[in-house]
Parts: sequence; C-alpha cells; structure tokens
Amino acid sequence: FLCPRSVYEVTTMNKKTDDNYISLEDAAEYLNIKPVTLRKWIKQKADLPAHQIGRLWKFKRSELDAWVSSGKSATK
Repeated sequence: FLCPRSVYEVTTMNKKTDDNYISLEDAAEYLNIKPVTLRKWIKQKADLPAHQIGRLWKFKRSELDAWVSSGKSATK
C-alpha cells in the first residue's frame, strides 16, 4: 500500500523545481518580455538576479519573483 504524499513533500518538491536554474529565454518568457529586453536589463540593472555560468546567463524563478515583488524591476 502506497501512502499519498504529504502537502509538505509536494511543496518541497515544487520549491526545488522552482529553484532550478532556467535559461535567459525561459526567464524572459516567465517575465512576459522578449529575450532582447532581458539582455538589456542585465546590462542596465545591477540588482537583476542573473547568474553568468560560462557564457550563459541563468536565473532562478524564486529570485525573479522576489525581485519583481520588491519593485526593483520597475526602476531604471
């Protein structure tokens, strides 16, 4: 008999998934902007939570959510 997963386990699994790195293209889609705009923001906005891994830019959804919630995404 298999025990159903607890709410904690499901929440923890979803949180781990949300904390995986996503590509620049996926992050742009997540923010509902074009990739070219996100590339421009990387250069202009020092507080943008972007991580450069080699030549690629990577993002965590949880960090993007916190950045947007803080209102910093609206400033120039």
